[in-house]
Amino acid sequence: MALYTIKNMVNILKTYRLIPLEEGESFIKVLAPKGVEPLLLEELRFSIGKEVVPVFLSEEEFAQRLQEALAQEELRIEGEFEESQITDILYEEETSPAVSFVNQTLIKAVNAGASDVHIEPYENQSTVRIRLDGVLHEYTHIPIALHEQVVSRVKVLANLNVAERRVPQDGKIAVKVGSKHLDIRVSVVPTVFGERVVLRLLEKGGRLLRLEDLGLCEEDLIKLRRFSKKPYGIVLATGPTGAGKSTTLYAMILEIKSPTRNIITIEDPPEYQISGVSQIQVNPKVGLTFATGLRAILRQDPDVIMVGEIRDAETAEIAVQSALTGHLVLSTLHTNDAPSAITRLFDLGIEPFLIASSLEGVVAQRLVRKICPYCKKPYEPSKEELSELGLSERQNFYKGSGCEHCMGTGYKGRTGIYEVLEVDEELKKAILKTQDTVELRDFARRKGFKTMLEDGIRKVISGITTTEEVLRAVKAED
Repeated sequence: MALYTIKNMVNILKTYRLIPLEEGESFIKVLAPKGVEPLLLEELRFSIGKEVVPVFLSEEEFAQRLQEALAQEELRIEGEFEESQITDILYEEETSPAVSFVNQTLIKAVNAGASDVHIEPYENQSTVRIRLDGVLHEYTHIPIALHEQVVSRVKVLANLNVAERRVPQDGKIAVKVGSKHLDIRVSVVPTVFGERVVLRLLEKGGRLLRLEDLGLCEEDLIKLRRFSKKPYGIVLATGPTGAGKSTTLYAMILEIKSPTRNIITIEDPPEYQISGVSQIQVNPKVGLTFATGLRAILRQDPDVIMVGEIRDAETAEIAVQSALTGHLVLSTLHTNDAPSAITRLFDLGIEPFLIASSLEGVVAQRLVRKICPYCKKPYEPSKEELSELGLSERQNFYKGSGCEHCMGTGYKGRTGIYEVLEVDEELKKAILKTQDTVELRDFARRKGFKTMLEDGIRKVISGITTTEEVLRAVKAED
């Protein structure tokens, strides 16, 4: 029994979107998705003159296997790809290398759970990387000639100017991969060797996380639920870009969303749609900023307001006044830790007595990768590793050895590490006396405040994440 011929393999992959397994004199065995059209199998049988024996897989598993097979075939084709073969993408058939490459890269990224795809041109080739669990991984390389076609294909999908290569362009693509509907944000910028493309993948209608799904310890979970149910005041989520701040605020909104509450958000842009919540997107080109939008929201009789980010003194002032006049305001700030949020508000021009009167709580956070459950193994940490975490007692830690489920990284999925600062009456009095971050942190620590590092250490000991991840996310401080 012979393996399938190259000719049949290419034909089945490209034309019929099926995966050949083996070929005999009178039959060919193929992988096919459940629900495949019987007419397609019959057409293939007629085309190659052999009996077709299908082996069925789920749609998601089949899509991943198909992508891998097509990627291998593309590598074979790349060696034959010449500059003279480049044609205008607008007039190419659906089976062109660029169209196939874009489609299969998106399938691979979606199946792997990637958040971003980077297509980066350099002198001799273009590098494609995907971001998994917050970390970029090299996916493949393509020739510069194919890169230009890929960029053109992305521009066509995003309704961008294909002829314009001198200025940055932004757009959106709506696609469906299996059962998943995606909104893809497209950013194209010119570089020395060509245009660089970044695709941000957002699943439309994706499941929003609730507070209990965020990885909070029981004590912090109780605090956030208490913050959510406050009738008025400001609750802030702080951390760098990509730390999951918006996800935390969305989870708080889900906690309190009801027909009896008027909840309005202003964001840049809204990342997820929430049924029963009015969401506004800022548009500085027409004068709709966070500040102007927040003023308009106050005339809409809101109970709860979510402001995507407090970026300037004007927005901070309106947010504080909104909290003092009976509204619960949820927002984000870019600070390193929870106590620094108080200092940041002071730096934005908010008087200490107004901060003390309006601020109810601050949650600072980072995202860390979780150990892959399929290749998780215990190990004994070194003295140096224990010392970095401030531990002395020997115990087993865990790490992933790398497997097909985690693409060899040893990590699969992410969780948060948190520090939650509750602004009680004693802390309000302390804020009136000082706005210094170090003094406020020391005061909170004396009252039992736990830092992100301490939360991270708990998750290392519990076998959720690794020392490297925690130390990467949080710099140890005395």
